[in-house]
Amino acid sequence: MTPSFVPSLIVHGGAWNIPAEIIPECREGCRRALEAGWRILTSAGSSLDAVEAAIVELEDAPPFDAGFGSHLNRDGRVQLDAIIMDGQSLKSGAVAAVERIRNPIHLARRVMAGEHAMLVGAGAEQFAAEEGLPLCSPEDLILERERAAWRRCSESDHLSEFHFGHQHGTVGAVAFDTSGRIAAGTSTGGTCCKFPGRVGDSPLIGCGCYADAESGGISCTGWGEAIMKIVMAKSAADLLHAGKSPHDAAEASVALLARRAQGTGGLILLDREGHPGFAFNTPHMVFGYVAPKGEFVIQP
Repeated sequence: MTPSFVPSLIVHGGAWNIPAEIIPECREGCRRALEAGWRILTSAGSSLDAVEAAIVELEDAPPFDAGFGSHLNRDGRVQLDAIIMDGQSLKSGAVAAVERIRNPIHLARRVMAGEHAMLVGAGAEQFAAEEGLPLCSPEDLILERERAAWRRCSESDHLSEFHFGHQHGTVGAVAFDTSGRIAAGTSTGGTCCKFPGRVGDSPLIGCGCYADAESGGISCTGWGEAIMKIVMAKSAADLLHAGKSPHDAAEASVALLARRAQGTGGLILLDREGHPGFAFNTPHMVFGYVAPKGEFVIQP
């Protein structure tokens, strides 16, 4: 008889300076993501399906910098990155700098099922079309609030406060299913007014995301150029593998980010038994997880 494990789920909507007026909207986005992922896990669904479903909800939520509502780049366009990874097989799929994909996590999942680990730009969109995934207009990804922020930056110096306070923004999820499999995913629109084609940590295996059945699953958020320097998701996985608790592994990883890369950000994780951990060194990180009795815990 196949053993049944207790499922677990944790999600985040980015580590940034969240304006008080949109905290309720951020909390609601996390709640919908938890509901979508938890519905799958409690029906004996897979951790990969749960991660994908949770991230779709976060990509569709306007306050987060992923999917619809993402930051515009220097040319006034949205370019999206995403990754998903299976801890059992170590297979991953990622896409970067896509402009016509409303939910890039869907495309990342399709990439994972094929022979490659990452596709970018026009090639990724060609693959999406061949896979039957719908392509949207680039305009469909633009929230008017972000277009107005881009105009203000274009007319003067770039200032993060033009972008509703979120200097960093990424979404992610980590799930542990009843079969004992762990998966993780991350999705982002990147930094505001970034150079066209810029790709940060989010879709890079070991940087913005990592999953390994022997250690755990991690999704990161924050200043991508700094996160890449310390390969933060893999660093956290190594700490879990060495026996650190989820709390200690998360805290140590963020401390390393600050000390070695002078970076800001945060991460969520589950260890190989599904126990959650999280840490951040920004003013806020919006995240939520399912407590042992099944209730949703959402912060801030």
